[in-house]
Amino acid sequence: MGRNRDWIKATLAHRETGAVPYNFMFSPPALAAVQEHFGTDDIEAALDLPIRMSGCTSIKPLYAPPAKYGPAITDEFGVVWSTSDIDRGSPTGPAMAGPDLSGYDFPDPVDERRFGALGPWCRANAEHFTVLWAGDLWERATFMRGMEGLLLDVAANPGFVEALLGGIADYILWTMAILFERFEFDAVAISDDYGTQRAMIISPADWRRLIKPLLAEVFALAKRHGRYTFLHSCGHIVPIIGDLIEIGLDILHPIQPEAMDVHELKRRFGPDLTFCGGLGTQGLLPAGKPAQVREAVAGLKETMGRGGGYILEPGITLQADMPLANMVAMVEEARRAD
Repeated sequence: MGRNRDWIKATLAHRETGAVPYNFMFSPPALAAVQEHFGTDDIEAALDLPIRMSGCTSIKPLYAPPAKYGPAITDEFGVVWSTSDIDRGSPTGPAMAGPDLSGYDFPDPVDERRFGALGPWCRANAEHFTVLWAGDLWERATFMRGMEGLLLDVAANPGFVEALLGGIADYILWTMAILFERFEFDAVAISDDYGTQRAMIISPADWRRLIKPLLAEVFALAKRHGRYTFLHSCGHIVPIIGDLIEIGLDILHPIQPEAMDVHELKRRFGPDLTFCGGLGTQGLLPAGKPAQVREAVAGLKETMGRGGGYILEPGITLQADMPLANMVAMVEEARRAD
């Protein structure tokens, strides 16, 4: 087992590790800036990131530049996305105009084209803590139906919402079964935003009725195969964090400090959950001074890192509006040995 892998596993076990682990995700412009600064095309190796992430190949990659893919691209679920040079784009055309699954075919989860690159990737990163993204559940439904349409359906067509989420969950579970059978890796990740800046997108009661049972199946399958569980959800989701712990979540990401009090999260849920994130990206990183960034990073290492159970990371993927000096200050302070 590699040093980085041991480091993250000790953190997940809430053991003091001396140094607090860190992780950084970069959008294309931010990545280009830090690669030029550090003089490398392999920023993961240059920064010795202890966590490495990958996932199945998709028709629509996370970042789809217009020069390569044109002004729009349709993913395997039938959702039309705008393309962009600076971010992941946005869904512009839902796959279904109404609450009706008749005639809709979910994509094939066993399509071999999805898995070809993962074997070499897992072997190349075996010394690190490896995370594979398995999909999105509620978030995928919002792409397929449109956010407004889906929220109306929760109230007016709950049976359709249950069927839609059930079909997406089946796709995720099939994907996970193949990942577990074929590849050696440490954790499975789900991306599933539930929060706005101040509250949840749907009520906690609706989340518990529609999403929690399916997410519990996903986490249970991961646990049966000896994997950790990682959930990305932006926004304010305090009302359901206890539920997430109950159904087996290990790592919650990205705990946006603008939406939740990260120190209160540590006090309330720290013994039972590992937090990954917490560094402000709405004010601090784009508009602060490097000295302020360093101070904030040092403070998170001291308070959130105490007793393990914390991985330092920005509250969202680093975007084009992040000054290089602030990103460098963040990286250097995160990696500084105390």
